Amino acid sequence: MTLCFATNNTHKVKEIQALLGNSFNLQSLNDIGCTEELAEDQDTIEGNSLQKAQYVFDHYQVACFADDTGLEVEALKGAPGVYSARYAGTQRNADDNMQLLLKNLQGKDNLSARFRTVITLITPTGTHQFEGILNGTITFDKRGTQGFGYDPVFVPDGYKQTLAEFNLEEKNKISHRARAVEKLVLFLKASL
Repeated sequence: MTLCFATNNTHKVKEIQALLGNSFNLQSLNDIGCTEELAEDQDTIEGNSLQKAQYVFDHYQVACFADDTGLEVEALKGAPGVYSARYAGTQRNADDNMQLLLKNLQGKDNLSARFRTVITLITPTGTHQFEGILNGTITFDKRGTQGFGYDPVFVPDGYKQTLAEFNLEEKNKISHRARAVEKLVLFLKASL
């Protein structure tokens, strides 16, 4: 089955392709000729995911899925949440975002957090959403060079290393995105 993943983020494409395996032909936005920046101006993770998938489906007439992910920190009442990528500003700089997060957590006792991914799949037969959650804690000690975003300061529950210290294969076994993709894949295989 051919599907478009509504992103040009090479990290995400690699992660998802590894999870999908050979059953699916995964195309990126570049592969379908979509060069425009997809809007992410909704006030929820679900809304952003739907907005991107709907745009691609409507303008390129291809079955597609889009994801949106947020880091939700309990002590910050769920922030940065839907604004995770642009937490420190529109420049979308991961280091700036981490610095602001750690600054805002200074003096807080509760460092519990979770990554939450929502994937929206749109095909000619309907629209479906799948959620994946990875619980953990924030560490003030940035560690690791793998991954992206907040991975160097996020320690998943049950582990001592940050997500940025996991290799891609290890991360794909436990990540929030992997959990959402697993639900997506099960759904797709059941509908083949």
